[in-house]
Amino acid sequence: MSFRPHGDHLAIDLPGARAVFTTRRGGVSPMPYASLNLGITTADDPRHVAANRARLAAELGVGFAFARQVHGAAVAVARSAAATGEALVEADAVATAVPGVGALVLVADCVPVAVAGGGAVAMVHAGWGGLAAGVIAETVRAMLDLTGGGSAARLAAAIGPGAGPCCYEVGDELREWFAGYGREIRRGPNIDLKLIARRQLETAGVAQVHDAELCTICSPELFFSHRRDRGVTGRQAGVAWLT
Repeated sequence: MSFRPHGDHLAIDLPGARAVFTTRRGGVSPMPYASLNLGITTADDPRHVAANRARLAAELGVGFAFARQVHGAAVAVARSAAATGEALVEADAVATAVPGVGALVLVADCVPVAVAGGGAVAMVHAGWGGLAAGVIAETVRAMLDLTGGGSAARLAAAIGPGAGPCCYEVGDELREWFAGYGREIRRGPNIDLKLIARRQLETAGVAQVHDAELCTICSPELFFSHRRDRGVTGRQAGVAWLT
């Protein structure tokens, strides 16, 4: 399995599923949200965001299930796509076993992580807060519950574009918080969120982990970045669904 272009975006096939990580390209929003801004909580015109989401849904052929992201560890289990276009619960991962439902998270430096296998799929919003809270382990547990138990070794994961160790500088307290993951997660004053996510997936028993190895902060032509753009920016998405 490997990442490949999917129109303006990036896709990977996982066991029984597909994940797409969007770029900022292909939408209708003007600057500073140009152009495929999917974030309904930004200051972009809501009509632009709705049009962008409709374009993406039509391109992927799925409806979206999503939550209000709060940098925690809760996992929302979706039985259907959102009928009103509004998130109904607070959670930082969405899991589903329903065909035609795309589990969606929004990011702009936090790391989107897809997990699939055994007839279920999930997408995780993994910033430092969610990683510290244990959102990866909670997602794997939710996946196993959806698929009737068994081993997490049948699951595979894909880590999408997010803040890279090249750019993601943090303070001493946060570096100390993640010190148990080894010296490899540090690069000077920076930390590697994607490597932390990988370590957590492996600890949870996920057999295969793929990494797009793309940094949102140093790729302004491709991705929104909350840190680079000082909070005035759009949101890209990670979407995963059963195939």
